[in-house]
Amino acid sequence: MRAEARAHGWVALLAAVLLSTGCVTLSGEELADVVASAGPVPQERPSCGGQAVPAGWPDFSSHDSQALLAPFLACSSPAEYVALQEHVDMPRLVESLTDWDAVRLGSLGPVREDAAGLLNRKRLSFLLLATDKYGVAPAEVFVRYLLDSAHDEELRELLFWLARDKRLDATLGRMPRARAELEARGLKLSARPDRDFQPGDLLRGAGRAVTDLLTHEQQKNAWYTHYTQQRGQLPPSYQEDLDEVEWEAARQHYSAGNVLLGSVDHVTFGVPLGFYYLAAGTGHGLSSLSRGEYEQAVRELTPVALLATLYVGGKGVRTLHEARGGGVGLQWGLGTVRGRVRLLAERTRELRARLGAGEEGLRELARYIQARREASRFVAVGGMDAALALYEARGEVAKARPLMSKARRGATGPPPERQSTLASLVDEGVGHTPAVVEAKLAAVELEATGPRLPRDAKVLKQHRPSLDAVPPEARGNPRWSEYVDYYEKRLDEVEKGTAAEGPLKWAPYERMRAWFARGLAFERDMVRLLQEDAKTPRAERRFLGDFDRPRVEMQVGVRKPGPGLRYADVLVIEEAGTGGLPRRVETFSFKSRALALLEEGALRRLVIEDAKEALRKYGGHLDIRRDSLQRFFGAADEVPVQRVRLVYEGGALKPTKVDNLDAVVTAAEEAVPGVEVLFQ
Repeated sequence: MRAEARAHGWVALLAAVLLSTGCVTLSGEELADVVASAGPVPQERPSCGGQAVPAGWPDFSSHDSQALLAPFLACSSPAEYVALQEHVDMPRLVESLTDWDAVRLGSLGPVREDAAGLLNRKRLSFLLLATDKYGVAPAEVFVRYLLDSAHDEELRELLFWLARDKRLDATLGRMPRARAELEARGLKLSARPDRDFQPGDLLRGAGRAVTDLLTHEQQKNAWYTHYTQQRGQLPPSYQEDLDEVEWEAARQHYSAGNVLLGSVDHVTFGVPLGFYYLAAGTGHGLSSLSRGEYEQAVRELTPVALLATLYVGGKGVRTLHEARGGGVGLQWGLGTVRGRVRLLAERTRELRARLGAGEEGLRELARYIQARREASRFVAVGGMDAALALYEARGEVAKARPLMSKARRGATGPPPERQSTLASLVDEGVGHTPAVVEAKLAAVELEATGPRLPRDAKVLKQHRPSLDAVPPEARGNPRWSEYVDYYEKRLDEVEKGTAAEGPLKWAPYERMRAWFARGLAFERDMVRLLQEDAKTPRAERRFLGDFDRPRVEMQVGVRKPGPGLRYADVLVIEEAGTGGLPRRVETFSFKSRALALLEEGALRRLVIEDAKEALRKYGGHLDIRRDSLQRFFGAADEVPVQRVRLVYEGGALKPTKVDNLDAVVTAAEEAVPGVEVLFQ
């Protein structure tokens, strides 16, 4: 190996000397011949999920199907999975996999075009074998997993093959839930019925019966072993379905009344990848988290949202290698899963906002990805830009490619990535105008903790980030160009002498920005909740029962001595007549804080400090700066605020180590009169 390395080194040096001295000129072909004379240049082994593939992979001579599949299971996203396929002979690899392992490979994302036909053949083989060996009810769970992780075009091919072989009705025709899920995707079995009876069908049926009679007990045990192993490799939700099939086999499992129950929104293409990686190394499925404090985040990750989010990439999906082996422990693994769930939820909100069509937009994008292998590969490789282009092109990849190129060039205006990531936070309906988002982000950034670079222009220029040199930890993150723009702006302020702080380093900036986006999302949800609350009868209101006709205003500029001009998240004014009494005014301040692991004493101190800050900024007497509200207060320069509501985001952030949360709330309200504390 050392001799080989030295040889390559001498060849490279020789080529450099010849080209730099001008003594000789080589053509591209001649230079290639010189380099080739030393043999192939050693290359780094490809990797997936931060793990290099094993030396010698793929070793087809070993006939070890699971070893061939393993590197793909380590991939952390469809993009990595697609990239790894470029380093291997995919047709040969797929051919070397068992039928079941081929099904598992297909559940991770689009398979390269030259291997797609082989994969579908193996799917067909597994479908027929599982139906014959496991029985229709257990086989249906495996078959649903197969169908859920295939593209529409691949399913049409499977249905055609089954109908041509007169096996459609004997397999999928006897699986009500699988049939219902296919129909939900526009694939009706009645559109491609079985061919007419042929004499050979009778012989095939007789041969199958003889085979069953001659199957020895040892062979049956072997099939049960296969079944058990494959069962354990299903995502958790499918395993739960098998539990029901196995434990309630005595009664009719799929009655006519519940065939469609949950069939449409259960799992769609690509979701097995999400469930697998969220649970990898922990022994727990995503469903277990939905019964805990991460319920809100899980609710946001509907199958269609999870599918779309996985394909646009980002930090939300990572292989949970931290939770594997090495004594790291189950709790660390669960913590990693919970973190990924939160990040995926944030990424989903961002994608939904950028599509500009809410849940329906996500659903359309997911269907485009689900329908065609080419579309899913396009989005897996191109990420967010490709997803938006595909959505705009209504699923047509040929039309989406030039749209994505145009978006990436960004001919005019601010850098496209920064523009898009901040634009995703804009929501005029709740007062999040571009100006408000910019102002809020600037305030949060100045208060952010974490390592910063010094206010030294020379140092800042030395560490200047670049769009052309993205560090590994920021690759695929749409906020990197936003960070570059932020850094340049701060450098300009430093050079002018107007900067209060140096710029945050990338990692703390990314954390700050993620929490900022989460806070805005919570604020948006609370504003809409208050708007709905204001419309309900007074006796039924949850928040605004002290008002007769509440007027809900968002992002109202208010000024006080000391804090100066601030923007109240929500200001509520009584619109009805007051009978000469002071008009009722309340302010709301919303907080997204990671309180889950705080002990009671630390939590009490934090809540009291937050309550004091809310009262200082938004309580007492306020000079309301919005002109449209002045008519309510006449000539008064300052308006008394009757109550400040401090509302914390609950769900995954809610304290879990505090036995008596009410006692903490009471202590804060007694320490800071005029502030009411709520956990949403």
